[in-house]
Amino acid sequence: MARAVIAAIDPNDRLALLDAIVALSREAGQVILPFYREEIVVDDKTDGSPVTAADRAADALIVPALQALTPAIPVVAEESVEAGDIPDVSGGRFWLVDPLDGTKEFIHKRGDFTVNIGLIWDGEPVLGVVHTPVDGMAWAGAVGHGAWEEDADGNRVPIAVRTADPDDITVVASFSHRNPELEAWIATRKVAHSVSRGSALKFCLVARGEADLYPRTGPTMEWDTAAGHALLLAAGGRMTALDGARFRYAKPAFRNGHFLASGA
Repeated sequence: MARAVIAAIDPNDRLALLDAIVALSREAGQVILPFYREEIVVDDKTDGSPVTAADRAADALIVPALQALTPAIPVVAEESVEAGDIPDVSGGRFWLVDPLDGTKEFIHKRGDFTVNIGLIWDGEPVLGVVHTPVDGMAWAGAVGHGAWEEDADGNRVPIAVRTADPDDITVVASFSHRNPELEAWIATRKVAHSVSRGSALKFCLVARGEADLYPRTGPTMEWDTAAGHALLLAAGGRMTALDGARFRYAKPAFRNGHFLASGA
């Protein structure tokens, strides 16, 4: 269970809350890494997607820690939902947690897996942290307060999206989920560079001004996107449905449609 971040925090104090979530994500990363260094045993969830003991151990750490930090805010976490623990989110404020995003990258020991923790406020993401346990990096942001990245030594640097050159666009897409529909979408743009990354790191590349667009035509769940979406907004970017419609949370079964994350 969580140790360092168990005192309740006013959820309106988003900067203090953000610091606590960075610390919690790092603690979860330390829980995950021993599993990564050993032989990884893979199970199948009810939807056929892979799950490991590391996913479950990180979930078991993060959920009670968030409940202690913000007792009035429900926690929707991927592995807890799989186990049947689905809280009422009709109040509009809730946490979305993917304790190990990029399980396929984790299984194949590619390093592109993350801990994602995002806060939803009236259907919109307002705070998010994405952490990569392998290299100790963390990306964090709160809407209205900016975004930053932090290295393994705790050094922080502000980040922001860049203004795209329409004739020289960099697109970032998934290692594991590229499909003909996505390739067709990319083919209609003046894409000069296409980068493949796993997990929520695609949001991080756009948020830090290293890429311009992250289109997604494959299936995702809200816990896959909430933290990265909040980070992107805090860094000055935006995210919509692929048709330009507003992208909101608390959808049926927490299932996302297609989307486009973009910089300035």
